[in-house]
This record gives sequence, structure tokens and C-alpha cells, in this order.
Amino acid sequence: MADLVAARRARLAALRERGVDPFAATRYEVTAHAAELAAKYADLPEQGRAEEESWSLAGRIMAARGQGKVIFFDLHDRTGRFQLFVRQNDVGEERFALAKEIERGDVAGATGFVFRTKAGDLALHVRSFEVLAKALQPLPDKWHGLQDVEKRYRRRYVDLIVNPHVRDVMLARSRIVAEMRRFIDAAGFFEVETPTLLHVAGGATARPFVTHSNALDIELNLRIATELNLKRLIVGGMERVYEIGRIFRNEGIDTTHNPEFTMLELYAAYWNVEDMMRFNEELMAHLARTVSGTETVLHGEDAISFKTPFRRIGYLGAFKDIAGIEREQLLNPQGAAQLLREYGIPESPTHAHALDKLFERIVEPTLLQPTFVYGYPVLLSPLAKRMPDDPELTQRYELFAGHMELANAFTELNDPDDQRRRFELQVAEKAAGDEEVPPPDWDFVTALEYGMPPTAGIGIGVDRLVMMLTNNASIRDVLLFPLQRPLPLAARAAEDEAAEDEPAEP
Repeated sequence: MADLVAARRARLAALRERGVDPFAATRYEVTAHAAELAAKYADLPEQGRAEEESWSLAGRIMAARGQGKVIFFDLHDRTGRFQLFVRQNDVGEERFALAKEIERGDVAGATGFVFRTKAGDLALHVRSFEVLAKALQPLPDKWHGLQDVEKRYRRRYVDLIVNPHVRDVMLARSRIVAEMRRFIDAAGFFEVETPTLLHVAGGATARPFVTHSNALDIELNLRIATELNLKRLIVGGMERVYEIGRIFRNEGIDTTHNPEFTMLELYAAYWNVEDMMRFNEELMAHLARTVSGTETVLHGEDAISFKTPFRRIGYLGAFKDIAGIEREQLLNPQGAAQLLREYGIPESPTHAHALDKLFERIVEPTLLQPTFVYGYPVLLSPLAKRMPDDPELTQRYELFAGHMELANAFTELNDPDDQRRRFELQVAEKAAGDEEVPPPDWDFVTALEYGMPPTAGIGIGVDRLVMMLTNNASIRDVLLFPLQRPLPLAARAAEDEAAEDEPAEP
């Protein structure tokens, strides 16, 4: 690797000695992209030439071949690949000599007309050519690519160059989020921004990241949810609000969890959980159609249908139907503890924590097709309204598909006295050893005392949704820069020398 870098630097020095600076360009007028030209000239006949139209392409050179006074380049831009045909008679000796110095990975621009080669491929017959940036680091082997998963995440910029599928996933993510915004805006919601740094990190059960404000000389928390501030806006009369933002939870990393992730939270005054279910269904079906053109998407080898209406099951009924577990045992702390032992699950510090672990083990693996699980116990839902006919349960659902949670929604608790009592219970749970229980936000209780209208709210994990819609098994495959432990300098140098990445120079 070191020898290859040295050889590239030697070429750079030779170019500069000839008065050519491959980093001198400040802009390049691009008039078309690869995919556009491929579509426009798809019907160009064999050996046809469209000399009347001139186009300028720019991108990264990924392959070169030729001999004598002709070179073919494969140029890749953000839309795909297009062939360049460079002939000395067309560009002149000086420019052709420069073209011969091009290496795989260099960035170039070319202007010319489209023609069809003898082999039947479309190509740009180049009339002018320039180097826009020189790559001093060789790219990974063009046949084996960048295969080490950790290295791919650490050097995502290389991953995006050599693995087109990765770029396609990230572009799909961008389209999904943009379409999500359009759909929500069309329903009369207003996008807002709430603080990332908070005195009290509430709205979810998770450990926060803690930082320090030098200006105020106080400790602050990175938010674990946007819920409480969004509901303050409902109290203030904004009625329909949402936020798509980064959330930070100091917890484990696995295929569905990253400490920094993106969440959609949305609140609608005068809606209940049934209204939110319908909205949730419509949004999911719309996004599936946006990505795949149909309401069915592939997840692994399974076809997941987002055709509405989705299946609905009760939280307690799911345990009964799947494992024959009765309500009384689940809602009893000792009964839940006994179930943990029976299923070989480690002991939990609280009853709520035990129920979460039991659900993950028993129910979640059965939820392949989109399913609303509704009627969660109060002890799992400190911010949700009780069911009027069953006060031990709440008007809350979670949406599952592909064996993972995609959304969490409920009719919001707006009784300040009930909210205060539930916060007091959380204080007791934290004292009992559940470190993920957040401290109570007493100012939120004060906000409720001013009167919050009946409201429904929802949180949707954007990263997991993108996983589902793009058929990816790991959350890190839909994040541009997932969190990783940094490499020491010595380890980074060793990584550079890995045989797997030995480049194949053109």
C-alpha cells in the first residue's frame, strides 16, 4: 500500500513539474449525468453518432483500457456509469498525454457527443478533457471491493465509491424522509425544532448522555426523546406538530440499536389512538409505495405487505395465544419474575423491565407482518391515557413488522394529577435499581395544569423504517456514519496494509 501511494505522489509531482495542477479547478459545468444520457440515447442505432448535441460529464474514473492513441474510461457519477472515448486526434497531444496519466479513482470532466461503439455500448466521444482532482490513495480491489464490515463503516467515503448498493440505500433513505415530510405536511402538521440539550431528559426509558455547559456551569443531558417539549407546544395551542430529529440514548449497539438515531415524533390535538392507527397505516403504505412501487417490500427472504388495514392484537392476549400465559401472572411482579426464570431470562430490577424482556422473548419473534399490539399495561406506559373500561391498561399501541418495533403511539395522558402520580412511581422504580428510568420532569406536570386537549402522539424510528423498506438487516447499513470505537494510529496503519484492500491499479 505504501508503495502504491508513493507511486501516485510521484505522478502528482511529475504533473506539477509539467505545469499541470490537478487540484486547480474551482468548478466544472456539468450539463448531464450518466443515467440521463443512457435514457436519452437508448434508441441510438448501432454505430450511430449524435454529433449535433454536446454534453459535459464529470465523475470518478473507475477503469481505463486502450492502447496507442485511444483510451476508454469508465466514468461513474451519482447516477451511474458512462463510457468515455478519448482519442489523441480529438483532444490533442498534450491533453492525451494527460489522459494517459489518469489513474483509477481520479476525478475528471469531459465534454463531447454521444455515439454507439462497435460493441454496441453508448459512450461520450470526448472533445475536451480535464483532471479535476487526483486520488492519492488507491481504491480497494475492483473485484473484491471493501469487504471488511467494520472498515466499511469506518471509511464510509470509500465504501460509497466502491459499493454502489450502499449509495443507493442512502439515496433511498433521503427519498423516504423527504416523502415522509411531504405526507405529514399535507395532513396539516407543522415541523418544529426542539432543544437537544435538556436539564431533564424525559419522554422515554433510556440512559442519557451527559455533558457540561461551561457558560452556565451546569450538567445537561442530550435528549432521549422530543415528546415532552412537543406536548408543551400542544398545550400552547399549536395543535398539530412534528419533529424529525436526532435522539441520543446511552445504551447498547446491535443490529437494531445505535446510540444516535433519527426519530419522527408527531402529535395531533383532538385525535385519539384509533385516529393515529389509521394515520400510521396510511403513512407506512404510502412510503412502501414510494420505495418499491407497491405496498409489499422484501425483508430478508420474507415479503412484508403494508396493505391496510394492519393486523391488531392485544398485548395480554398475545401472551395468552402464543404461550398460554395468563393476565394475572403477567401483571403480578412475582408472577413475572417466575416467568423470567422459566424462560432463562436474567432477573430484572423492576416489574416493567421484566415485562419488556418477556415480550421481546415470547411475542416479538412472532410479529413478521405489520401488526398493531395495543393495550399496554400502565406500568409500561407512564405518559399514556388509561383505558376507560380497564384502568390497568392504556390506550397505547406499538407497530411491529419484520420482528422489530417500528412505531409507538398512544392517546396522551392529559390529567396532571395522574401524571404526577406516575412520575412518583418512576422515582420509586429508579430507587429500586432501574437506571434507565428518567427523572421526573415536574415542569411538564405544570404545563398539563394549564390544560392539554385530548391528543394522540406517535414516535417512529426512521432508521428501522429505512431498514425495512430497503431490505437491510442492520441499522448500521442505513446510517452513513454509525458509531464505532476509534482505532489507535498503529491499528489504523495496519488496517491500511490489510491484504484484502490491496488495490488493483488499472
